[in-house]
Amino acid sequence: MNDDFTVSEILKIALDGEIAVLTMNRPNKRNAMNDTLLDSLDRFFSKPPKDVRVVVLTGTAGHFCSGLDLSEHVSRSTEETLHHSRNWHRVMDVIQYGGLPVVSAIFGAAIGGGLELAASTHVRIAEASSIFQLPEGRRGIFVGGGATVRVGRILGADRMTEMMLTGRKYNATEALNLGLAHYSVADGEAFALAMQLAGKIARNAPLSNYLMVNTISRVDDMSRSDGLFVESLSAAISQSTPDAEEGLKAFLEKRAPVFR
Repeated sequence: MNDDFTVSEILKIALDGEIAVLTMNRPNKRNAMNDTLLDSLDRFFSKPPKDVRVVVLTGTAGHFCSGLDLSEHVSRSTEETLHHSRNWHRVMDVIQYGGLPVVSAIFGAAIGGGLELAASTHVRIAEASSIFQLPEGRRGIFVGGGATVRVGRILGADRMTEMMLTGRKYNATEALNLGLAHYSVADGEAFALAMQLAGKIARNAPLSNYLMVNTISRVDDMSRSDGLFVESLSAAISQSTPDAEEGLKAFLEKRAPVFR
């Protein structure tokens, strides 16, 4: 891996061909999110290296991300808290809709803001040590990084309400069954699977990947007729590219396609 593309020490970035590996690096804080880490994620996803097609996001020292760093919490007015929350929403949208598929390799804590971050990624792999929790309600506060939309639409409003009211923790197997994770693996195996899946995704046509991460979740917000129309638009756009011609030609020639 080439690791000379570094946004900051708090977010280590290594480039492996068309895959960028982002490692949240606050080992003494269980990779808790602060403004510096959030800004580093924002800078990378807002302007990623041009040859990167897929991102693998993970943590260090046994944890993915334990949520907002409450030890660095500062007193904010109602207005300041509103803008702080909306900035989280903006950054999570950049991750989800920036056009790059993101695979998260999760272990240890995926709690609060860490779960909100994971829910903004497209493929989630959980090791046996993983803990999924939204503890905000038990601390006298409320989620503000997008959980009501992203986590709520995975679990459903009823189950998320119970999760927050009780501070319930889900393990990797439960997370897999609920949809919080797409894969459940043994400890130490998430990163290898993430790289394997990232390599597979990187071999897709770039526009197809872009449409998959941008169209599908938006269609979920639409009426049936609007969603079907947007599906047709996405199909028409994808099928008018040289990559579509290559995909069909490769199928007929019984070989793997070579996309741009």
